[in-house]
Amino acid sequence: MSTIAHEKYEAVIGLEVHAQLLTESKAFAAVKPEYGGAPNSQVTPLCLGHPGTLPVVNENLVRYIIKMGLATQCSVAEKSIFARKNYFYPDLPKGYQISQFDTPICFDGFVDISLEDYDKRIGITRIHMEEDAGKSIHDQDPYNTLVDLNRAGTPLIEIVSEPDLRTPEEAYAYLSKIKQIVQYLEICDGNMEEGSLRCDANVSVRPRGQEKFGTRTELKNMNSFRNVERAIHYEIYRQIDLIEDGGEVVQQTRLWDTSKMQSRAMRSKEEAHDYRYFPEPDLPPIKVTEAMLDEIREDLPELADVRRTRFINDYGMSADDAVTITDSRYLADYYEEVVEHLGDPKAASNIVLSEVLRVLNEQSIDIRAFSISAERISELVKLKDEDKINSSAMQQIFNAMLGDEKDPETLAKEMNLIQVSDSGFLEPIVEEIISNNPDEVKRYKEGKKQLIGFFVGQAMKASKGKANPKLVKDLITEKLND
Repeated sequence: MSTIAHEKYEAVIGLEVHAQLLTESKAFAAVKPEYGGAPNSQVTPLCLGHPGTLPVVNENLVRYIIKMGLATQCSVAEKSIFARKNYFYPDLPKGYQISQFDTPICFDGFVDISLEDYDKRIGITRIHMEEDAGKSIHDQDPYNTLVDLNRAGTPLIEIVSEPDLRTPEEAYAYLSKIKQIVQYLEICDGNMEEGSLRCDANVSVRPRGQEKFGTRTELKNMNSFRNVERAIHYEIYRQIDLIEDGGEVVQQTRLWDTSKMQSRAMRSKEEAHDYRYFPEPDLPPIKVTEAMLDEIREDLPELADVRRTRFINDYGMSADDAVTITDSRYLADYYEEVVEHLGDPKAASNIVLSEVLRVLNEQSIDIRAFSISAERISELVKLKDEDKINSSAMQQIFNAMLGDEKDPETLAKEMNLIQVSDSGFLEPIVEEIISNNPDEVKRYKEGKKQLIGFFVGQAMKASKGKANPKLVKDLITEKLND
């Protein structure tokens, strides 16, 4: 995906990210929201909009949004209120959504993003609380739309960025950063495919140098980070082509069609007054005390940016390696556990970045589903460091450990991979190799010192890979230099 670099126009992009929270119950009802349950099995009379039902605020909804606010440098309002956002849709039984309007609980924050050639700070206008709607299903019945209300009332936070983004790549980096933060905070799993992280993009274009924004469109139905990037790229050029052809951009909501890789008009874009917001009469204001803020601050984890800097400074890790390992809180936790057992940060990063990440990518799993504990990985690396096994054997044992719970040394013995470091065993092999290769010996003594690799290779072959290559090299060098 190439960066937008149109000579006449620049894009102005703002993202609205909805994160579904990992609370034990819904936002205002005592029922557990779980992905994948039977349709309409996780509902209460409140979720169904029955008259006389009253909402009760889930305390963790408030705590989780404050966590997100503090992690993104937001101010936290001492007092905020809920509002009713009124609109009709089949999967919204009450006819309104409980949200926040002019008093968001978190506001005026920012996140820093990094791209290949530059870093940039993206402002966050607000983060507010709300409940999710249900889900309309259009592809299971040829004549009717089906409604599943399991998702209705699920607690959400909406993170609204300032219109500071200028390219699809910046939008991708920003969305990646938001996902990383909610996962580090353990308030959302960040899964776009399952809908627990959703993104709408507001896109407009303007002539370069102009301060006034152009007419914006809102993009919806983007179910992956790449589709967000593709949809924004398409929409920018759609608007530019429209303007260049003498047309006018219309403010509207557009759906991204992943099969055709293009957007299509859905409806005219609503404004705030269209929703007839008014304060939610059944919920009291949310009041945040300094004591509550201090308690939540104490509970915040070390976030990725801080951890990355610490890994570089404390462990001597390269910037690229630090970015890779700290991308996931759980991978970084795993790495630090290996360091704790092994006592060698470099050896720990080598095994994690090579073998562990290889398996995670091949199996498309998270480190939490990885079958080898940090302690067992450390034991394997120690075998190599103690010259009990060589690099080739280490990889063979690692692969065996994926399906076997035996300790690495036991596996090494069973697989006959323990390295031989007995000079009494190795000397006859070395002498035979030297005796059988007089021409190479002569060339070596004439200055072809690189032939040492040939002799070591022959010795390793003769010992069936069990010889300690360092000891073999020392023995051969000693005998050839006699």
